[in-house]
Amino acid sequence: MQLQVMNSPFNQEQVELLNRLLPTLTESQKVWLSGYLAATQAGYANVTAAPEAPVVEAAAPVNVKPVSKDVTILFGSQTGNAQGLANKAGKELESRGYKVTVSSMSDFKPNSLKKVENLLIVVSTHGEGDPPDNAISFHEFLHGKRAPKLDELRYSVLSLGDSSYEFFCHTGKEFDQRLEDLGGTRLYPRIDCDLDFDEPAAEWIAGVLAGLDEAQAAGVEPVQAQEAAAPAPQALESAYSRTNPFKAEVLENLNLNGRGSNKETRHLELSLEGSGLTFEPGDALGVYPENDPELVDLILEAVKWDANEKVTVNNEEVTLKEALSSRVEIATLTKPVVEKAAQLNSNKDLQSLVSNRDSIKAYIDGRDLLDLIRDFGPWEVSAQEFAGILRKMPVRLYSIASSLVANPDEVHLTIGAVRYETHGRHRKGVASTQVAERLQPGDTLPVYIQKNQNFRLPQNPDTPIIMVGPGTGVAPFRAFMQEREEIGAEGKSWMFFGDQHFVTDFLYQTEWQKWIKDGVLTRMDVAFSRDQEEKVYVQNRMQEHSKELFQWLEEGAVVYVCGDKNHMAKDVNNTLIDIIEKEGGLSREKAEAYLADMKQNKRYQRDVY
Repeated sequence: MQLQVMNSPFNQEQVELLNRLLPTLTESQKVWLSGYLAATQAGYANVTAAPEAPVVEAAAPVNVKPVSKDVTILFGSQTGNAQGLANKAGKELESRGYKVTVSSMSDFKPNSLKKVENLLIVVSTHGEGDPPDNAISFHEFLHGKRAPKLDELRYSVLSLGDSSYEFFCHTGKEFDQRLEDLGGTRLYPRIDCDLDFDEPAAEWIAGVLAGLDEAQAAGVEPVQAQEAAAPAPQALESAYSRTNPFKAEVLENLNLNGRGSNKETRHLELSLEGSGLTFEPGDALGVYPENDPELVDLILEAVKWDANEKVTVNNEEVTLKEALSSRVEIATLTKPVVEKAAQLNSNKDLQSLVSNRDSIKAYIDGRDLLDLIRDFGPWEVSAQEFAGILRKMPVRLYSIASSLVANPDEVHLTIGAVRYETHGRHRKGVASTQVAERLQPGDTLPVYIQKNQNFRLPQNPDTPIIMVGPGTGVAPFRAFMQEREEIGAEGKSWMFFGDQHFVTDFLYQTEWQKWIKDGVLTRMDVAFSRDQEEKVYVQNRMQEHSKELFQWLEEGAVVYVCGDKNHMAKDVNNTLIDIIEKEGGLSREKAEAYLADMKQNKRYQRDVY
């Protein structure tokens, strides 16, 4: 069979393409094509099939396999950024005709990996090079002995991280290398994103689309055109987002700690009226902060540049002072910034510093941009050159401490002010001390909602919940309680809270006591570490009630942990394994498997930072 242009519904280019593809068609597809051509003869005088003419086969590649239009996108996400980007990529691919499945790594069946032809990985790195919680099981499978050969797989990885950490984007790099080792072929090279991930993520999505389209062109199997389904109606979305934050008015800004406390914890209430922003308990609020004006002035004094000089940062022209105040990061040093600074300065000490990995790691710990400027000056470069090496101001994410049902058009936060001294200078947390020292009712703060599907109340309100949240980790559990009170949830609830002193540091004490009295909260155990000679923490209280806690687990309770990832979260995790091992009469290995199964079934959720 050979197609010709004369009197056909196709132009020359289309006919040439179809003739090249003819040898790859199945019999059923040839029958369909013949039927289609016959049906068009009434409108086109004699679409010819010329069996006597030789079939043109020269352009058909050897051993071409039809390329699937199915794409699987797996995300590993702790705060929701990777999940949001995975969903965005999925929508973009669907708009181009691909059939897309987007899934958390924890929900994906690893044995199905052998059936996947097109795989996209979007994953963040948690802590010091660790996978996020919902990526752990898939990461272990892929790096274990049961991982299959993936010679037919096409893949690409988008890796999220923070360059202020030593193991920047480590998890994404591991996935990328392992998929190659198993035989996979990259659709598009891995892209590693810092905290400002919008532009590199868009580049990755465009590159992946080009790679998929190229694969389709090289070995596509023609399919019968289908009438496009009408798009499903979608809920109206707010115009405000990460790239277009809403300026929320400050309604209230209170210190939750009593007089004499070693801490300052702010309760911040913001208005969302007119924004259209919505959220659920467990979500976070993204805040764009401003740098300490005192630090900005010290930097300007040290470099002797004109504060009003215009510079371009992040494709925006502003004054140098505006750039240092709100556009770039100055309170933290990262390895890339120091390395770029060394290219602007011939200082021998700086050159020696960047040549040694351990030295640069030690130097950036606890230091800021002012230290760099003072330690290795003078800087014989322009303000524009220096501003160009600085990282965009990172957003701060705070667990939301309120329910939208209970507080319409409002969002509440619980923020601990960070202050410390190191390398001979007093240091301040950027956002936390802005809130504590400079933000007054009536002021505004640029914000957006960061969804977190990995930290959610059970769909069934009768399900028991156990909450562990010392210090500011209490925030999302205040939101949980407000929500459960509003909806009349009947399930049991147990709160473990800890801080330094009962008298000064019992955050939201009267609210917890009221929820206990009204039966909204079933029980509460507290640990105030400095109120006795021997320090007591939340994990100690959990151990004291191990038998009852295990009984709750056996009844299907969901465990939530929020707070410090470096110490508390690890201690609580080990305590849970201890309790399961002891009260369940299990081996250590089986106790760990018990907790892993809880995590897999979304009965063990963590929001740690």
